[in-house]
Amino acid sequence: MAFLAVALTLGQTGHALDRVQFQVSAASDNLNDALRAASGLLALENEEDRPDQVLAAARAEYGRLVGALYAQGHYSAVVSVLLDGREAAGIAPLDAPQRVSSIVVRVDPGPQFRFGQTAIVPLAPETELPDGFAPGEPAQSGLVRQAVTAGMDGWRGRGHAKARVTGQDVVADHPNRTLSARVGIDPGPRLRFGPVDVTGQSRTRENRVRKIAGIPQGETYDPAEVARAESRLRRTGTFASVTITEDEGITRPDLLGTTITVVEEKPRNLSFGAEVSSLEGLDLSAAFMHRNLLGGAERLRLEGSVTNIGASGNGMDYGLKLTIDRPATLTPDTTARFSSEIRHLDEPDFRADLARLGIGFTHVFSDSLTGRVDLAYSIIDGTEISDDRSSFNDFRFRSLSLPVALTWDRRNDKNDATRGYFIEAEVKPFLGFGTTGSGVRATADLRGYRGFGEDDRFVVAARIQAGIVSGAGISDTPRDDLFYSGGGGTVRGQPFQALGVNIQLDGNTFKIGGTHFVGSSLELRAKVSGNIGLVGFVDAGRVDFNSFLNPAGDWHAGAGLGVRYATGFGPIRLDVAAPVGGNTGKGVQIYVGLGQAF
Repeated sequence: MAFLAVALTLGQTGHALDRVQFQVSAASDNLNDALRAASGLLALENEEDRPDQVLAAARAEYGRLVGALYAQGHYSAVVSVLLDGREAAGIAPLDAPQRVSSIVVRVDPGPQFRFGQTAIVPLAPETELPDGFAPGEPAQSGLVRQAVTAGMDGWRGRGHAKARVTGQDVVADHPNRTLSARVGIDPGPRLRFGPVDVTGQSRTRENRVRKIAGIPQGETYDPAEVARAESRLRRTGTFASVTITEDEGITRPDLLGTTITVVEEKPRNLSFGAEVSSLEGLDLSAAFMHRNLLGGAERLRLEGSVTNIGASGNGMDYGLKLTIDRPATLTPDTTARFSSEIRHLDEPDFRADLARLGIGFTHVFSDSLTGRVDLAYSIIDGTEISDDRSSFNDFRFRSLSLPVALTWDRRNDKNDATRGYFIEAEVKPFLGFGTTGSGVRATADLRGYRGFGEDDRFVVAARIQAGIVSGAGISDTPRDDLFYSGGGGTVRGQPFQALGVNIQLDGNTFKIGGTHFVGSSLELRAKVSGNIGLVGFVDAGRVDFNSFLNPAGDWHAGAGLGVRYATGFGPIRLDVAAPVGGNTGKGVQIYVGLGQAF
């Protein structure tokens, strides 16, 4: 008969709940919202659920609501859950009703308790407990857990990896409406990093895994070092997952061993990209990557691109670039780099072939701060075209450069930031050979993001770019080191590299890049629905030579509207922009790409 009862219950057809009454007496808005958010029954309202499912949710409702009440400091609450007038706690699981027409949830929160005595003992020096974990403050249960976690973390951060809770004395005094909490901790011995084992690797050499992780064997244990080791291994791109676990036992006298467990990514990857604008044409790119070239997590990347296909006013650019990165060179946080590149540029004002060979290092100072230094030799051969297209000027530049850059990235999402900022600055001294001048090129890129409204529905994004070339004359500076404005990376609505400066050579006027540049962008982004967003933007740029705001310089601006479609790997971008300032505009332009404009 019991089996028959279960079968009849499970076979019952779904029935939409007519109504869920949720009644909370004398509660603040915050408490009421917290209780409704914790409720499982409210999630069933107007859903086709079987009566046995409704009963299960109702029986679980007590624990859900009591947990929410404890989190707000209410320890003498009364919770009642009625299914068609019957208390859910008194209904046996095998006696589920055939039909549930109404549910009534009643909550009397009772008074809010406050902390009486509070203590986590002993505490490591400089341990900071949560501000609210103190006598007289609202006795929220989460604060007790946070205080215990802070106490444990304080000891672990000082090398006591085996710290543990030895006793908990948590007492609610109902007449006085107080909660006293006293928790004892045994710090255990102070330990040092011991032997490091590696498991899970098949193509990567074990000693390279250890070197990349950089766990400092023999030094005092620090959980932050373990987190940094995991981050270093993930940063290589060689491993799909990385975990580092501590040994259960201690190796005499005071060594704590660790085990690195990795799962390797597939070694090869092929990717493609495309971006299109109405005047700049179609840009195509492809990249091949080998994530573990020599068994030491070396990464080879071969990139090819063809840009400005079908562009108005200039021909196609194309190029090929080879990069090999080797992590954990010099230090665990330093990556060595070899790069070589060839490019052909067919711009409205010049044509050129470029070759570059370089070596360099990237150092990760923290999760947000990265530094880079390179030593590169470049050759550029090309021809400048006069404004009237009747005269030509051949040029050849040879230079040795030493760019040094810092990147400070505090964005909450690199693909679609709603908060934070991004700062990148580079100083590039260059030594010219032959007719090439010597000097310094410096650039800065500052971006900021601020979200407003529920779930950052509105975002204000701002960007400022600036650059300067000093020391070398404008005609002696390699053309790819000069500054132009216009296009998707600077001023939308203006043609690509439409703004430069004019110089006189042999009685003819040639337009080339300037030695000084400043650009700005402002966007207002708004989410319209789950995946759709709208953007309004305005961009402006100015190019000068010899100094900022030189009378011979000029400026231009563009503005427009855009649509964003959110995907799992960044938003798809469609921008429509038109010139609103300057004299380089040529009508409306359309930009399509992946990711925000900045």
